[in-house]
Amino acid sequence: MKTVRSKQIVVGADFAGFPLKEAVKGHLQERGWTVTDLTPDISSAPMYHRVGFALGAKIAEGEFERALAFCGTGMGIHIAASKVPHVHAAVCETVPSAKRAAAANNANLLAMGAFYVAERTAMAMADAFLESELGTGYEDWEGFYEYHRIGYDECESFDYAAYKANGFEVVNPQKALLAPEPKGLAY
Repeated sequence: MKTVRSKQIVVGADFAGFPLKEAVKGHLQERGWTVTDLTPDISSAPMYHRVGFALGAKIAEGEFERALAFCGTGMGIHIAASKVPHVHAAVCETVPSAKRAAAANNANLLAMGAFYVAERTAMAMADAFLESELGTGYEDWEGFYEYHRIGYDECESFDYAAYKANGFEVVNPQKALLAPEPKGLAY
């Protein structure tokens, strides 16, 4: 598997997200990342949902640990990627939300919208997302990792039929105590 620790990432965009993808791709390459681009040519870039499916497949098949996705709003490509098993996609428009997507939600695909995110913000968002993992930056918040790990695990193993059969309640829910938020935590 091509991992974040080995500085390898897969990216893709539709026509609307293409210029933002190019800016982020160049930034990451300058920082030593190996970037696999599923959409290297704007004239042949597939529709947003097909790019989302393709990026999601790279994660589901165990080829890549994480992906970056770009379309006009970030929403459509995010929805499509989320249909692929084992993809935990986040659409973000700020640096703190990109960091939190990785650190709290263990997201493995970050979607950005070129209509709303400036290039330098997108570069910082990619850095924040790729430099964070579940629990990082929140080590002083007692129970943070455990609480969010349960959320990830229950989403990863979610079985709708079992949930429905159990009266729309999670089957065998796990529990973790989340201490009050530490004072001074900005995000």
